[in-house]
Amino acid sequence: MSMDELVNLADFEAAALPRLPAGIRDYFRGGANDERALAENRAAWERWQVHYRVLRDVATRDLAVEVPGGRIDWPVMIAPTAYHRMAHPEGELATARAAAALGTAMVLSTLSNTTMEEVAREARRGLWFQLYVYKDRGITRELIARAEAAGCGAIAVTVDAPVGGQRERDVRNQFAYPADLPMSNLLPQGPRYATPDLADGGFMGYVNRMFDPALSFRDLEWIAAQTRLPVLVKGVARPDDAVAALGHGAGGVIVSNHGGRQLDAAPGTADVLGPIAEAVDGRAPVLVDGGIRRGVDVLRALALGARAVLLGRPVLWGLAVGGEAGVQRVLSLLRHEFDVAMALAGARRVADLDRSLVARRGERPR
Repeated sequence: MSMDELVNLADFEAAALPRLPAGIRDYFRGGANDERALAENRAAWERWQVHYRVLRDVATRDLAVEVPGGRIDWPVMIAPTAYHRMAHPEGELATARAAAALGTAMVLSTLSNTTMEEVAREARRGLWFQLYVYKDRGITRELIARAEAAGCGAIAVTVDAPVGGQRERDVRNQFAYPADLPMSNLLPQGPRYATPDLADGGFMGYVNRMFDPALSFRDLEWIAAQTRLPVLVKGVARPDDAVAALGHGAGGVIVSNHGGRQLDAAPGTADVLGPIAEAVDGRAPVLVDGGIRRGVDVLRALALGARAVLLGRPVLWGLAVGGEAGVQRVLSLLRHEFDVAMALAGARRVADLDRSLVARRGERPR
C-alpha cells in the first residue's frame, strides 16, 4: 500500500505496527497498567462537540500561532518521544526535517538517539528541548546549557515521572533498548547513562536510578535560573499545580499525562485542559498533548484554551512507514483536517476559536 492510500492517522498506525518488532511496537503504543489513561485520552476529546458558526466568510484562513521561541504556521508541534531510530534509521533527523517542511517545531527528547546539536541543524523552523531532571544536577545543568547553545527556543521539563510507571507490555516482552542505539545526548556521561541495561531493570530501572523523585517547585526555580530560555512544565493535570508552576519560574505549562504511560488513573487531558487554561488566565501559554488524532481535536483543544497541541505516537507511525516522507504525510493530513475544521466551524483565524464553540455532549456551550 502506498502512502497516498493512507488517508488519516489511524491508517498510518495500522500500516506501521506490522513493520515493527513486537517489543518496539508495544513500547511505542503501550500505556501503564490496564491502559485506561491511554484510552481515556482519546475518549475525552470525543466527548466535546463543536457548536459551529455559519455565515462567517471563511474563504481564507490563517492557522499561524505564536509559541515560546517563535511563530509556527499552524498550532501542532511534535511531542518529545524517545528513540526515533527504533522506527527508522534516520530517526530524529528525519522528524526534524519533516517538521521544518510543514512549518512547525519539534520538541526533542532527552532520550533521543541523535544529539540536540545534530537535530538543531535540521530543525530550521524551531526546536525545543525536553528535559528530564537527573539526580546528578551537573548532568541536568549541562543539558540545559547545551540546549541553549544549540539554539533551542524553549525547555520543556517533564515533571510527571518521579518514578517509572508500570508498563506491563514492556515487562512481558522483556523489552530493552537496542544496545547499538544509545541515548546520544547522554554519551558524554558514559555508557551507564547512555545505554539502559535490561539486567538493571531496562528503561524503568533507568528512570528509577537516574531521575530525581525528590523534584519540587524549588528545583523548578533552579532550572529557570539556569537559562534565559522560557521553561515550560510538562505533565500538569491540575489547575493549582499550573498556577504554582508559574509562581516558581515557569513560562508556560503543558497539560499531559505522559501519553497514558505513568499514572493509569489519570484523567484524559481534554477533561482538565479547560480548568487549567482558566486558572492560568492568559498569563502564560498552555499547550496540551494526549490522544490528538484528528484535526477537529486540535480545534477542540484551542477552543478549550490551548495555544497549541503536541503530537506524539502518530509521528512514530509516520517514521516507521516512510521516514521523513511518512512524517510529512502524517502532518499534512492533520493540517488539512484542521484547516477544514476551522472553515466548517466558522473560524478564519486561530483567535476565533474560543470556549463558546465547544460543549460536552448534551450540554449547551457557554
